[in-house]
Amino acid sequence: MRQLLLLRHAKSSWDDPRLSDHARPLNARGRRAAVAMGAAMRDLGLVPDIVLVSSARRTLQTLEALAPLDGSPLVEPMDDLYLAAWPSLLDVLRGVRETARSVLLIGHNPGLHELAMALAGPAAMAAGTPMTRRLAEGYPTATLTEFALALPWRRLEGGGGRLLRVLSPADLPAAGETAELPA
Repeated sequence: MRQLLLLRHAKSSWDDPRLSDHARPLNARGRRAAVAMGAAMRDLGLVPDIVLVSSARRTLQTLEALAPLDGSPLVEPMDDLYLAAWPSLLDVLRGVRETARSVLLIGHNPGLHELAMALAGPAAMAAGTPMTRRLAEGYPTATLTEFALALPWRRLEGGGGRLLRVLSPADLPAAGETAELPA
């Protein structure tokens, strides 16, 4: 089994209208959410071998805020992930080396949300479980989905993932509190 983690970048700033979309940084709320998501990933034992990250400033800053990632994964910033449609994201994942056990892809909506729903597949989405209903409702900033994949990376396709987890910043305990994270 392989593991795929899809993470939407954290909340970005619109404070400087002169910046291009690609150059927008995280805002304070986004930094806090990304740090909290990094802690949650460590608590849950989510350890990617490879991190594929959009070259946009906000995705790179999201990755920085997750640190430290256990296992020192190979990090590949990619221009092709910037605002990519879900079929393009799927093509990138099909190019992952077969020895990779776990991949974290940090990207943008709507492509990331559409990829997550496509991987879950129409039957799972139609089943209307609490997790698939939640996924169908949206993919807020700094949301993480976890999939188990039975197929090799090169054969990944729609419906090829089993959705294991949907985790958003709203699910994470407040600073200084302890709580069990949702599955």
